[in-house]
Amino acid sequence: MDGGFASIDNQHSAIQISRSFEEYASMTQQSLLEPVDDDLRRVDSLIRQRLNSDVALINALGEYIIASGGKRLRPSLVLMTARLCGDDSDQQQLLAAIIEFIHTATLLHDDVVDQSTLRRGQQTANMVWGNEASVLTGDFLYSRAFQMMTQLQSQTVMEVMAAATNRIAEGEVMQLLSAYDSELTEARYLELIDRKTASLFSAGCELSAHMAGCDENRCRAMRTYGQKLGMAFQIVDDCLDYGQGDADYGKNLGDDLAEGQTTLPLIHALSAVDGETGARLRAAVENGDKSALADVTAAIESTDAIPYTSNLAQQYSDAAVRALDVFPDSAERARLVALADSLVDRRN
Repeated sequence: MDGGFASIDNQHSAIQISRSFEEYASMTQQSLLEPVDDDLRRVDSLIRQRLNSDVALINALGEYIIASGGKRLRPSLVLMTARLCGDDSDQQQLLAAIIEFIHTATLLHDDVVDQSTLRRGQQTANMVWGNEASVLTGDFLYSRAFQMMTQLQSQTVMEVMAAATNRIAEGEVMQLLSAYDSELTEARYLELIDRKTASLFSAGCELSAHMAGCDENRCRAMRTYGQKLGMAFQIVDDCLDYGQGDADYGKNLGDDLAEGQTTLPLIHALSAVDGETGARLRAAVENGDKSALADVTAAIESTDAIPYTSNLAQQYSDAAVRALDVFPDSAERARLVALADSLVDRRN
């Protein structure tokens, strides 16, 4: 009799969990991250404290970047992982701040290399203060992040973050070498974004689990979750430059083309066209010819490059979700599952 009641209870529990997943699936990204709102505000306060410098220009430029918007996705993932693993310590907030410092440093450097003029709907820091100030402030943020890491007194944190920042730098160089390359392959593109984008997602999730005291199996699972999520995020981000970007997105349509970035929608289109159309597309890529955007967009549409790219992003999102199987069902896990889906289905 007891076994029968237990079976009924388990079925009821499964139904409740199923309903819970459906409920979270309908939430916006902002709603999914609500549990860490208070922690994130403390992270923002910590960022501003640690941003402080005797050099006034660093304060001004750093504050401009930190206050310019953005959804703080990377630090939020650190905090959500911490909740999944049962840890809400101040050390997790420090790790989240470190991740955001490194991310912000890469944005400063990216905008200089790409000669970007707009980010999150406003002028980039290099447009306001110049390239030299942006690069040097990015260097300051990197070094400040490593200063903060020493407070965590963890050799694992230092090793993982050192490896991640090294991979990010390699990704940046790979992107530079791949600029205006009409022969860039899908495999090379995926390797590039794995280094440039997914590395930091992966490191943040893995280290949050490590600091929460998780075993190697769960740390590895969170590393995988972060890596797959980062891949999905960047692939979708690259779709937004061809037909979905708008004022809220914070980029002008065709910016990737103008900056010589051959992303997956364009790679797929180039592989599927030949003759005069192929020649026009390759010339547009090699010259960063934004005036050819209409032709490029037409080729992307005619070759179903956006559905192809979106499908690959969904595969990475699904892999991220599968990585969470090592954790028991919980509200925190349900939110991370729904978050993976929401990052694929987004406009900005």
